[in-house]
Amino acid sequence: MTKAKQIAIYGKGGIGKSTTTSNLSAALSKLGFKVMQFGCDPKSDSTNTLRDGTYIPTVLDTLREKNEVNAHEVIFNGFNGVYCVEAGGPAPGVGCAGRGIITAVELFKQQRIFEELDLDFVIYDVLGDVVCGGFAVPIREGIAEHVFTVSSADFMALYAANNLFRGIQKYSNSGGALLGGVIANSINQPYSKEIVDDFVEQTKTKVVEYIPRSVTVTQCELQGKTTIEAAPDSAQAGVYISLAKKIAEHTESKAPAPLGVQELRDWAGKWGTYLLSLETGEIRSELTANI
Repeated sequence: MTKAKQIAIYGKGGIGKSTTTSNLSAALSKLGFKVMQFGCDPKSDSTNTLRDGTYIPTVLDTLREKNEVNAHEVIFNGFNGVYCVEAGGPAPGVGCAGRGIITAVELFKQQRIFEELDLDFVIYDVLGDVVCGGFAVPIREGIAEHVFTVSSADFMALYAANNLFRGIQKYSNSGGALLGGVIANSINQPYSKEIVDDFVEQTKTKVVEYIPRSVTVTQCELQGKTTIEAAPDSAQAGVYISLAKKIAEHTESKAPAPLGVQELRDWAGKWGTYLLSLETGEIRSELTANI
């Protein structure tokens, strides 16, 4: 029996974090690994596409119904044998949104579920807001060995990634999880890749994989499925398989070097000026061509 490799995937809401995580879990399972995906978002929708678009009862909801819960009651089978768990959250407007993570992880540790199922990977899908102590649990407590963040080239996505880096740096000297790298999502334009590449250079980290925006993903999700399941021969599925292989082979993570708030603003401002000059130049070229 080998110890499960525990990985946390963070990212700003709406960045494609859960889509990436579910396809990663599905791809790892296709590579022959035993995988559990642990949804840590209060919306409880992390594992939907692994289960044909259906929701599953959460750990917190089940605990509200009964005082004692066997962890097997909140584990559901997903695509290709992926184990699916949703931590859940408090009632809307009440309590800490990260409480589900804390409660669910404690339950699984007490009942030694990861060891019992002999898992190769536990993938935590976590909202990239480390302001809430609950969301920082996989980092702070060292539950996850490696942390990856999903980010596009948009400023707010990079801002959230930089905040995450600050959280990792803060706990890095007290047994906290370390950063494996950035999963660059929605990278379709050359300038998007250049921005992300510069960001990881500035923060002393690296890009693990570049994932293009693809209509294939949308088509598959409308069917309630991952791209790995619904379009296994597509180019996009190939990208997710490539990501899974890199995650499986990853062994060394480290503390990043986050930018200060003003540093990040100044850096972003330079890129904004550069892109504006490119756009202006393109417009002028078009005007000249039409004269």
